[in-house]
Amino acid sequence: MTALAVALGSVALIGSATGSAVADSIAALPIASSGDIIVDGVHKRVFVSDPSGGKVVATDYDGTVIGTITSLPQADGLELSADSATVYVAVPGADEIVAVDTATLTKAGQYATGEGTDPQHLALAGGKLWFGYGSTGHGNIGSLDLSGGQPRISLAQDAEGTWKDAPLLDSTPGAPDTLAAGSRQYYFTLGVYDVSSGTADRTAFLGGRDAAIGNTAEDLALTPDGTELVVATTATEYQQAFRTSDLSQTVRYPSGYLAQRSVDVAPDGLVAVGTDTYANFTPQVSVYKPDGTAPRRTANFTDERGGVSQMALLDHGDLAFAPDSSRLFAVTHDVSNRYSLRVVTEPAKAVTTVTVNAPATAVRAKSLTVSGKVTNTLGLPPGATVAVTRTDLESPNGKALPAATVKADGTFAFTDVPPAGSKVTYKVSYVGDTDRTAASASDTVEVPRNATTLTVNRNGSVYDYASDVTFTAHLGTTYKNRTLSLYADTAGDGKGRQLVRTGKVNSGGNLSVTLPLKRDTTVSASFSGDARTSPKTATSRVGAKVKVSLSLSRQYKTAKVNGYTEYYFRKKTNPLLTTTMTAYPGRAQKLEFQIRSDGAWRSAGYDYFKLGSTGTSVVELRGTHRTGYSMRVRSSYINNSSNDSVNATTHGSWKYFTFTG
Repeated sequence: MTALAVALGSVALIGSATGSAVADSIAALPIASSGDIIVDGVHKRVFVSDPSGGKVVATDYDGTVIGTITSLPQADGLELSADSATVYVAVPGADEIVAVDTATLTKAGQYATGEGTDPQHLALAGGKLWFGYGSTGHGNIGSLDLSGGQPRISLAQDAEGTWKDAPLLDSTPGAPDTLAAGSRQYYFTLGVYDVSSGTADRTAFLGGRDAAIGNTAEDLALTPDGTELVVATTATEYQQAFRTSDLSQTVRYPSGYLAQRSVDVAPDGLVAVGTDTYANFTPQVSVYKPDGTAPRRTANFTDERGGVSQMALLDHGDLAFAPDSSRLFAVTHDVSNRYSLRVVTEPAKAVTTVTVNAPATAVRAKSLTVSGKVTNTLGLPPGATVAVTRTDLESPNGKALPAATVKADGTFAFTDVPPAGSKVTYKVSYVGDTDRTAASASDTVEVPRNATTLTVNRNGSVYDYASDVTFTAHLGTTYKNRTLSLYADTAGDGKGRQLVRTGKVNSGGNLSVTLPLKRDTTVSASFSGDARTSPKTATSRVGAKVKVSLSLSRQYKTAKVNGYTEYYFRKKTNPLLTTTMTAYPGRAQKLEFQIRSDGAWRSAGYDYFKLGSTGTSVVELRGTHRTGYSMRVRSSYINNSSNDSVNATTHGSWKYFTFTG
């Protein structure tokens, strides 16, 4: 008919569970090697030397690094003063011993041992600090006397020429004048010295091929009273203890592995032995009571890939008890040379494990049975019980149930009637004792709840722009909870679901909210459920029309025809059609034309025209205008077709016009 042209312008069910209360941990250490480890019980700190890095790292008991002492070339052996005020560091790269203040973690003194001495291992005994020094082919024992006004170094304290390397040293406060030594590089060699006179007088010796114990002494530790010396070697499947009086063999601490790497003895007599990876065995630390033949506790440092262990214990210096035996610390490294501090808690106690088995589902208010087992390598004392706690929606903080008695085989069972639905958790706890760790485990039962009804009215309705509409949610029968939360999600505002009201329903089960609608809106009601009623959500989506108007201009007159206003244009005049519509980014209006023909209105075409930022579109109707026809035009917003979908389709009123000569 004419040509149109533009002028302007988005429940799992849980089975059985197993638990233990042993809180062992691992923390990364910023070191490239490890020489020795020592524990300061006064300040609750752990010191680890790093020969390759030339430093000592200090951590807390959790392995968090709290300080680093640097410029200690080849830092190796460590020893702690009796008052825990000073840690001494053997620094072979500088031929000196360095004192470090344990409180400030700063150097407090430096004592030269003599050029080429290479001090490596330290021990306090007889009022002096003793050090094993030397290198491959020659070694000896020296002492540092700090009791007088001036520090005094004495070398070559072993007059027998026993050592072909820097010997390992150990001492114990329970035998203050006893010093033990061992070789790490040559045939199994041990020595015991009396240092009460200020010099090292050898009182016992074991060495050479005649020792028939192993290749070398990888590590050694005196018992608290100094009567025995426990030695680790790579050639036996046990850690051998020797009497310090004559170095005759006493008790053996078996591990079953040939790679005995380390040993430490706690002030209370606990013995910790460490094994390294050998033929792909897992490195582990076993803890024994004094003279025990079976470990009280074993900690496996498992990290396997492709069936091959990736973690290894180190040699001498990788194990140390806290002075109160509450923890055992171990240094490990993996195949990528990453070092870690392992913390074994309650090392003196045998580990307890609890398993709990509850049914996957149960009926509320009906009896159910929960069973389980408590295991410990020491067994359990007669009459042992476990504490039982039930946690559910009615008791979110847990409710204590009667204790369950553990049978001689470690099993237990109890019955309960769950009063609430949803997830019901039964936690079973064994309190532990002086010889056994505490442990707990839990299991969860899914108990179905009753269903309720929830509706929101107005769904599918369409309202004029900016209408105030009241939405009413209706909640059916519930147990206790009568609270609803009402949300509104307005199309296109990018805010998502917004809370508009929370409250209890009235006596009729209703809760209402009134909202001004300018865009399509989804109103949802949420019931959170209660101990016997399941949660429920209901939604209602309503449409909101846009505001739209169309004005015609450039007519030469108007007149009432059949009850409507008709606009008259000269055939040489191009009508100007101005649409005003609710604005939205990218929105377009549909301009639709009809012509009266054979007594009916028939389509004469349409097109979409983009609105300006204020919601205005001006279209000029051009072309050859034929006279004598009745025509009409309207502007519309069409959901989706108008480049968005945030409102309901809205048609403006028809405007009637005609052309004359």
